[in-house]
Order: sequence, then C-alpha cells, then structure tokens
Amino acid sequence: MIDHTGEKRGVVKTEAAIEIAVGAGLDLVEVSPNTQPPVCKILDYGKYKYQQQKKKAEAKKKQKVVEIKEIKMRPNIDDHDYQVKVKAMKRFFEDGDKVKVTLRFRGREMAHQDRGADLLQRVQNDFEEIAKVEQFPKKEGRQIMMVMAPR
Repeated sequence: MIDHTGEKRGVVKTEAAIEIAVGAGLDLVEVSPNTQPPVCKILDYGKYKYQQQKKKAEAKKKQKVVEIKEIKMRPNIDDHDYQVKVKAMKRFFEDGDKVKVTLRFRGREMAHQDRGADLLQRVQNDFEEIAKVEQFPKKEGRQIMMVMAPR
C-alpha cells in the first residue's frame, strides 16, 4: 500500500488500509491488481479519474491519422503536368500521408497500356528515396492503381 503522502507502507490488511483512507478523507484505489500482492494507493478517486482522462486525451491529440491522398493521371501526361503532380505527391509524403496513384485510360489509350506501365515505373523511380510501394500496380477495368507510403 502507498499512502496519500506517497510513502510506501508495505503489506497492509484491507480493513486497516480502508480505515487509513477514511481517516485521511480519501479513497483506497487498487492501482496494480495483477501483481502479488496487489498494489493499492490512497488518493482522491475523482481527481485520479480526471487525470487518467487527461492523459488519454493528450495521447489521442498527439497521434497522426494517416490519410490516403489520390493523384489521378492519364498515360499521355505532359512533362509539366507530371511535375505538378510530383510536387503535390512530395508534399503529401512530407505530411506523412499515403498516396494512391490512379492511371485512367480512355478510348484508344487502352491499346497502349505499356505507356501507363512505363509512367508508373517512372513514378516509382522518382520517389524511391522518400517513399516505398505499398501496393504494386494493379489493373482494375480501365484504370491501373498503385499505393505508395512514405519511408
């Protein structure tokens, strides 16, 4: 048992611990029930619960939710348009987000799917230092998708 001043009292019977807690005007709280013998502490339970809630909220505030951002391209993309997309992807990776690259084919572009594969390979090569491929290019109907995550 640990008393309200933070001093270790050692092994104390439950009835005696409850008497000490009532005498101090506080509660007897079981802090570590799985140890042998269980560890109890004399403290204000309402204040303890409030502090636990604050810790949980602080931990939740610090965690980053990873979003998946999507970049859509066409196989005949011009060089400047490609550079604009690359710039946006770099910004997403720096923010810690994943990027889903979608390559959409329209009309006769379906006959030249090798161009699309070359474009996705170019994207992989441009980002090999700062991102890794999480889901390799996969064809779904008239589009090819690939997911990349920051390293």
